[in-house]
Amino acid sequence: MISFTLTEEQRALRELAREFAQKEIAPRAAELDREGRHPAEIIQKAWEIGLMNLTVPEAYGGGGLGVFEECLVAEEFAAACAGVTTTVMANSLALTPIVLAGTHEQKEAFLSPFCAAPNLASFCLTEPQAGSDVAGMRTTYRREGDEYVINGTKQWITNAGESALYVVFATKDPQLRHKGISAFIVPADTPGLSFGKKEDKMGHRASTTRSVIFDEVRVPAFNRLGEEGDGWMIAMRTLDKSRPGIAAMAVGIARAALQASLEYSQQRAQFGQPIANFQAIQFMLADMAIGVETARYQTWRAAWLVDQGKYSRYASSIAKCYATDVAMRVTTDAVQVFGGYGYSKEYPVEKYMRDAKLMQIYEGTNQIQRLVIARALLKGEADGT
Repeated sequence: MISFTLTEEQRALRELAREFAQKEIAPRAAELDREGRHPAEIIQKAWEIGLMNLTVPEAYGGGGLGVFEECLVAEEFAAACAGVTTTVMANSLALTPIVLAGTHEQKEAFLSPFCAAPNLASFCLTEPQAGSDVAGMRTTYRREGDEYVINGTKQWITNAGESALYVVFATKDPQLRHKGISAFIVPADTPGLSFGKKEDKMGHRASTTRSVIFDEVRVPAFNRLGEEGDGWMIAMRTLDKSRPGIAAMAVGIARAALQASLEYSQQRAQFGQPIANFQAIQFMLADMAIGVETARYQTWRAAWLVDQGKYSRYASSIAKCYATDVAMRVTTDAVQVFGGYGYSKEYPVEKYMRDAKLMQIYEGTNQIQRLVIARALLKGEADGT
């Protein structure tokens, strides 16, 4: 049976996230964005009330919840500030490889102490010359006795310099492409680990982004996830699981832009009446609502498929691609509804528009999502139910 009704527990979680987001995040969003400041106090409070590490199993200190529940929280947080949401939700992306491929001993060693404090983690996949072409990475590893030695640079890494833990993908030989990639857990205090400058970004400015540099970084063989050569599979499975969360963030941004447009259009008067009375504005509001509602349901479907253990790559890519495109369109329309005021930092819609743009780029550009979707169609793998 198909049901779109949230359980009592899910409704309570969403309400908790909404209350926290509107009380703790929204009032500081403009300030954090303007200053490009890391939201340390918000992270502390989110951890204290159990709104971090939601998909880490309870046995290792996490929330023990599904991707669906995480999407409920991500939407509420992103409606308040996408930058803060990226900072908090990046833990899910970074820790998922350990949840998926780690042994019990690795989870005990890394997840349990990590979740016992308001720590952050980073997922190190993208490189300066290997963004969408993940298999083209140049960060290498070699084995020396009971250790692995990592050298190279990762680019556009969320929470770099703030994180306690880094999950790093490196290749044994760049000529091997995806077959040579392995995954490693690197604690922040490992010698040889350093960071580039803090990026001065257009949006998501409350989220710290830096390059991560590995110079003869040594980790025990115990820190390798899976077998050598499993890194590609681990990374792809991780992204399949994380993309609904990106879609949910996009829904939150679009929802906030729609709400701001609704309120403004009923207050702003032209030609002796509120602009909400004009059909041109009403059609824009209607199209914005259509986008938000349909993006949410596709996001929920993708998250449900992940939690059911069903094939989810097709649905997750559709959710990520569609929801982030919707967010870009809705926020652009919101600026148009506000007119000249929409272009001013005095109102929030210009921030929504800046934040929405990144959603179309990270965790796989929307062009890459379309490739994934098309390949699934051509292989007959489109139906995940």
